Amino acid sequence: MTELNITTPALMFSAVSLILLAYTNRFLAYAQIVRNLYSEFKKNKDAVLIDQIKNLRRRLHMIRSMQIFGVSSLFLSMASMLFLYLDMNLSGGIAFGTGILSMIISLAISLFEIQISVKALDLHLKDMED
Repeated sequence: MTELNITTPALMFSAVSLILLAYTNRFLAYAQIVRNLYSEFKKNKDAVLIDQIKNLRRRLHMIRSMQIFGVSSLFLSMASMLFLYLDMNLSGGIAFGTGILSMIISLAISLFEIQISVKALDLHLKDMED
């Protein structure tokens, strides 16, 4: 295994922080949409609204998973730095590799969530065309 130094895991901090900020912004946007749909649903229990609510629930759960894996990646990068500082190089390498894997999983879920969002927007655009 390649020797890691203590600064290598630190490279993840800026990327992970920006990604978590983007996830948080996405979550806040969905929260606002849910509040609006809730008000609309109280007035009109339309089947289309129920489908939109189900779709949003799924996407919110995906964002939660994205955030969990992103935070795990940050935590593991910090643990890696601690292990490397304590000259526990094998543990540091394992923590760093696991942190990278966690970020890859987070990004994969994000990609899947984006595809679902685009499909939902396509339905709205198609409805406008009809």
